[in-house]
Amino acid sequence: MAGILNKLRNLDAYPKINEDFYSRTLSGGVITLLSSVVMFLLFFSELRLYLHTVTETKLIVDTSRGETLRINFDITFPALACSILSVDAMDISGELHLDVKHDIIKRRLDSNGNTIEARQDGIGATKIENPLQKHGGRLGHNETYCGSCYGAEAEEHDCCNSCEDVREAYRKKGWGVTNPDLIDQCKREGFLQRVKDEEGEGCNIYGFLEVNKVAGNFHFAPGKSFHQSGVHVHDLLAFQKDSFNISHKINRLTYGDYFPGVVNPLDKVEWSQDTPNAMYQYFIKVVPTVYTDIRGHTIQSNQFSVTEHVKSSEAGQLQSLPGVFFFYDLSPIKVTFTEEHISFLHFLTNVCAIVGGVFTVSGIIDAFIYHGQKAIKKKMEIVYGFNEWKKKKQNSLHNKRLEYRESLLVLTRKLLLVNILIPIAIYVRSRLILGFEELNQNLSEISVWVCFGSSRTFDWVLSSYIFGIGSKRIIPDKLTGTRIYLKPN
Repeated sequence: MAGILNKLRNLDAYPKINEDFYSRTLSGGVITLLSSVVMFLLFFSELRLYLHTVTETKLIVDTSRGETLRINFDITFPALACSILSVDAMDISGELHLDVKHDIIKRRLDSNGNTIEARQDGIGATKIENPLQKHGGRLGHNETYCGSCYGAEAEEHDCCNSCEDVREAYRKKGWGVTNPDLIDQCKREGFLQRVKDEEGEGCNIYGFLEVNKVAGNFHFAPGKSFHQSGVHVHDLLAFQKDSFNISHKINRLTYGDYFPGVVNPLDKVEWSQDTPNAMYQYFIKVVPTVYTDIRGHTIQSNQFSVTEHVKSSEAGQLQSLPGVFFFYDLSPIKVTFTEEHISFLHFLTNVCAIVGGVFTVSGIIDAFIYHGQKAIKKKMEIVYGFNEWKKKKQNSLHNKRLEYRESLLVLTRKLLLVNILIPIAIYVRSRLILGFEELNQNLSEISVWVCFGSSRTFDWVLSSYIFGIGSKRIIPDKLTGTRIYLKPN
C-alpha cells in the first residue's frame, strides 16, 4: 500500500514549495488584482451569454413550391389624391391583379398630413336621383335601377350603377374613359368636380397583397389600369391633367411577417419629385427566411435588399408611366435562424479556459516584469560601480597632477637658485677671497651643471675645488644624488 501511495505521490504535477522560498513583490500584487478583475468580468460575460439564447444562422437551398408571398405596405403620397391612385400587381407567370381594392385602405390627407376620410373604394357613393336606365329611360316608380355600361357589358344583363362600375367595365374591355361628363353616372356623381375638389390633397394607402411566389412587380400609379394588345395601360385622360406629383414616403414595406432582428431597408424612406412627371423604380431581391424561436415556434418570412432608379420627364411628355414601381425577384437561397441555449458543458469549458488563460498570461507578465526589474537593478549596480571607479581614478589623476605641478614648481625654484643666484654668489665670493686678478688667472671659466641638489652641496664642492682638493672630478652628492661638473680653464 505504501508503494502505491509513493507512486501516486511521484505523479503529482503540482509540487509544493516551502513558503520560506516565496518572494512577494509589489508588481505581483498589482498584476494579481488586475487579473482577478479581468477574470471576474469575463466570467460574468460568459454567464450572461449562457443564461440568454443565441441565434444560429444557416444557409440552405430553398426547395419550397406552390407558396404565396404576402407583401405588406404603408405608403404616403402627400400630393396625389386617393381618387386617382390605383394599385396593380403582376408576375412573370402572367397573372394580373389590376386596380386592387380588397385588403387595401385609403386615407385622404390634407396639405398638413391630417386625415380627412378613410375608405376602401374609389370615388363617393351612387346618387339615385332619377338616373338613366339601361334601356334609355329614366328610373320610374317601383322600378329597379340598372345603369348602362355604354357598350362595355361583359354579358347582356350586366348593369353599371355608378361611375366606378362604368370605369371598371371599360377597364375590363381595355377601353379608356376619355370624357367622364358624357357618362350619366359620372356626371351625376360629379366625378370631375370631386377630382378638382381633391386637388392638393394627399393619400395614405396601406394594406397587403397576396401574390404568387415568383418574380413580379406591383406599383402605385394614377388612373385605371387595363391591358390593351398585351400592353399595360393606365387611363389618365379622365383626370384631364398633364402632370402628376408622385413624391412619396414609405412608412413600412415588408415581405412576410415580422420576426426578431429583421431589418427592412425601405422603412421610413422618403423621396421628393423635382420634375412634373417621374417614374420611381425599386429593384428588390427577396431572400426567403425561416425563424425558429426557443419554444420551437416557426415564422416563415422574407428579407430583402434594394436598389433604386428614377426616370423623369417634362410636362406633356409622358415617356413613361408616372408612379412608384416595386420590381422583386426571389433568391434560391433560404436563410434559417434558430434560437438555442448554450450547453452547460460548453459553459464550463469556457469558464475553465477563462480562469486558466488569465492565470497563465498574468504569470507570464509577472515573470517578465520581475526578471526585467532584476536585470535593470543589476545593470544599475554595474553602472554605479563603474562610476565610482571612474571617480576614484579621476581623483587619483588629479592628485598626481597636483604632485607633478608641485614638483615642477620646486624644480623651477631650484633651477632658478642654481643657474642664477649661485653663480652670482660664487663670483662675489671668489672676488672677496682670491681677488679679481688671481681669480682671472686660475679660473677663467666656470661651467656648472646642476640637475638636483642644494646650495650647501655646491658650496662644499666649490670650496674643495678652490682650495685645491681636486681638479676635473665628478663629485657625487650623497644626500641628493646630484652630479656637479667643474671645468677649469
